Parts: sequence; C-alpha cells; structure tokens
Amino acid sequence: MKKALIGRKIGMTQFIKEDGTVVPVTACELGPCVVVQKKTEEKDGYSALKLGFVDQKESRLTKPIAADLKKKNISPKKYFAEVGDFDKELQVGSELNCTIFNEDETVQVTGVSKGHGFAGVIKRYGFGGGRTTHGSHFHRAPGSIGACAYPSEVWRGKKMPGRFGNKNVTVKNLKIVKIIAEKNIVLISGAIPGTRNSLIKVAEK
Repeated sequence: MKKALIGRKIGMTQFIKEDGTVVPVTACELGPCVVVQKKTEEKDGYSALKLGFVDQKESRLTKPIAADLKKKNISPKKYFAEVGDFDKELQVGSELNCTIFNEDETVQVTGVSKGHGFAGVIKRYGFGGGRTTHGSHFHRAPGSIGACAYPSEVWRGKKMPGRFGNKNVTVKNLKIVKIIAEKNIVLISGAIPGTRNSLIKVAEK
C-alpha cells in the first residue's frame, strides 16, 4: 500500500530538535479523511480511493454528490481527491488520519503553486536583460525569438512571457519531522507548494 492523505497547508514555522538543531518546517493539517468511493479495475478501469476532507454544508454541494454521500451515510465534504495503490481492506466510510504516517518518514507533497500573474522573462526565467545606461533601448525585453530564413517559425517551448506559477507541483524527498496526532497536525521539513489553507496531497515516497 502507498499511503496518502489530503489536507491543508497551514504555514511555515521552526521546530527545535532535542539536540538543539533548528529545522524549518511547514505545518500541515492532514485528515481526518473519509473514504467516499472505492474504484476498481473491473468497474472503473483503474484502482483508487476517493477521499473526502473537511465538513461542509449540504446546501453547498451539487444534488448528485449530496445524494451519493447521504446514501453512504457520510457527512457532506468540501474537498475530494483520489489516491492510488491503496489498502484493499479499506471500505467506503473508513476514516484515515495522520497516524498512518510515521516520524522521519520520507514523503512527497503535491499542491498548486502560488500564482504570480502574467510575468516577463526576467521575473519568470531569470533573464539578464540589456544594459540600463548609454541610451540603450533594450532593458527587460526577451530579445530575438527565432532565426532568419530557417526554420521560419518559433519552436515550441521557447522561453517567453506568460503565466507564472499557479500549476500543479510535486516536491519529493521531504521528511516528516513531528506528528501531533490529537490536532491532526504534521510538521514536514522544508517548503511545500501553495498558499496558506490551500489543498495538498501528502503521499509516501
């Protein structure tokens, strides 16, 4: 089984170990998550668990989702996400919390990175730009984007201005430093993608 949970990023802080070492950590609220649906190879073409996280008013859900949860005796949930390679013994209605992980365990965290809007090549890719003195008219522009006669087109993947951030990012090889089970708080070493209170998925490496 590949352990995984959905949760929320709370923010960054520091954790002081017993030997006095200060570790920068991100505090995350993981679980409790409820198994909403169990997908199988025979019925859906792949195996996965659909988890629900954070209680929600029933009026905020669409009627099909609200009816499905009511039929399964599951309280309305705000967030839903799928995790694969699950424990086959888990059934619909089972509850998972942060205790499925262990301290010093290596995990990977997936989230949506902060959006910076439309950005130029200097902010987006770190281009050097042109000189700022002696009457130069070339400062923060991208410069030439193609050759002359051949290939007579701009190749796909060229570094140009565009939307910066706001995309799915996975950070690997992070360690769980501390688990505070009674509050469903997990301290993970280093920084993880997303803003405060944004949805994240933490999975075993």
